[in-house]
Amino acid sequence: MMTATRIYFYGLLIFLLALALPGRSASRPADTSLEGLWKGPLQFPGGQLEVVFRLVRLSSGEYFATLDVPMQKVSNLAVLVTTSADSVHFVSAEAGSRFDGLLLPDGGQLQGTWRQPGLRVPMSLTRTALARVATRLTPPYHEEHVSFANGTAGPQLAGTLTVPAGVGPFPAVAMLSDIGAQDRNGTVGDYAPLGQLADYLTRRGIAVLRFDDRGTGQSGGEAAQATTTELVGDAQAALAFLRTRPELLSSQLGLVGHGEGGNVALLAAAGSQPPAFVVGLAPNGLLGSDIAMKQREIALRNLQMPANELAGALKRYQLIIDAIRQTINRSQARAIVAEMLKKDNPVLDETTAQARAAELTTVPYRAFLSSNPAASLPQVACPVLLLYGSTDQLLNPDDNLAVLVKGLKGNKDVTTHKLPGVNHLFQADRDQWPIVAGEPQAVFSPAAQEAIRTWVVAQTGGPPAPGAGIQAQH
Repeated sequence: MMTATRIYFYGLLIFLLALALPGRSASRPADTSLEGLWKGPLQFPGGQLEVVFRLVRLSSGEYFATLDVPMQKVSNLAVLVTTSADSVHFVSAEAGSRFDGLLLPDGGQLQGTWRQPGLRVPMSLTRTALARVATRLTPPYHEEHVSFANGTAGPQLAGTLTVPAGVGPFPAVAMLSDIGAQDRNGTVGDYAPLGQLADYLTRRGIAVLRFDDRGTGQSGGEAAQATTTELVGDAQAALAFLRTRPELLSSQLGLVGHGEGGNVALLAAAGSQPPAFVVGLAPNGLLGSDIAMKQREIALRNLQMPANELAGALKRYQLIIDAIRQTINRSQARAIVAEMLKKDNPVLDETTAQARAAELTTVPYRAFLSSNPAASLPQVACPVLLLYGSTDQLLNPDDNLAVLVKGLKGNKDVTTHKLPGVNHLFQADRDQWPIVAGEPQAVFSPAAQEAIRTWVVAQTGGPPAPGAGIQAQH
């Protein structure tokens, strides 16, 4: 089953999307198969994003096709594939975007144009083979599949506990994923940030628990209805589980949260049984409604919307946000928002408007819009590391960090770093990615990994790795 990413983190390329179902081609393809991953850079003012079209040829000759934008945490959007001679067309109605190109004689490249509202740019796509399941090498540490419950009535959560080789007991961390239901590795496309970070830390003496979010993977519960309070409960349940393990140091158990997971970790630290320390990887600092508005503005500016239209568009979006927050009855809010969406975009059909309104009025999203990440910070007394990337396109690192630092001013053990060339997914600069099977492979920033390890070791009293150091900007 496909996992839906919450709408407000679709960032630059897409906003106000319904849940997407995989699409098929409208006509039989030419004799040359298009099966594979078609990847290329989408250029826009101020930068670029990699887009990935995934095509699997069916026995009928049609294609199962999806669109991923890994840096924007967008995956599995439906794509309609049509072909005529050497012309190829990829259309994603949910994204409001399309690619029209020509297949070059070598069969491995498409040259064409990307189109979406306010943007029309040349694009070149290069094909690579679909990834096949590879043999996984046994890691040099103990790996165990585990499960634990959030209280007596909460769902059963499933995860993986990795414990360093050697004689313990060891310090440990539980990892919390970014917004939306994600698996234990925080997987986005082919990139698994939490899995990579867990491997790095465990190899260097820190045990790690990572688990599937509610309703994802092997965990029970319903992801679509999970409130922040329930997510905090899940984090506390993870810590309670770690306290039962004799190979771990019960006094040296921390939380590492990415994005919303960082906010959940800080909330847990303000509770009655706090972790020993918290690592927040790009957590929010601003009010939820402010973040939604700023992301909308960034998206429209990147699409080069004229200044005289931008103010009106933002005003209409603010009205939608206000309606969501002020209408208590969810069914009534959904109907109001659907009408506002159709009025704002006359070409929007009823089905799409209702689907988008339903996504915008879910319990978690309404809670997000009303959230104030700084409210409980004065109660956080444990050591805190706040880490951001300088090229984060989903939130402004400086604005959000400033609010959190102000809220934590009573805490004497707060460390902050902004890593150059690192994005919201904590990927390193592309030129630092290793080449696997002829293709660059996204990796968790080595500087970020070492910054986390060094700081955690300082909190737990363990010996630093030879030559280790934090490569970061303050």
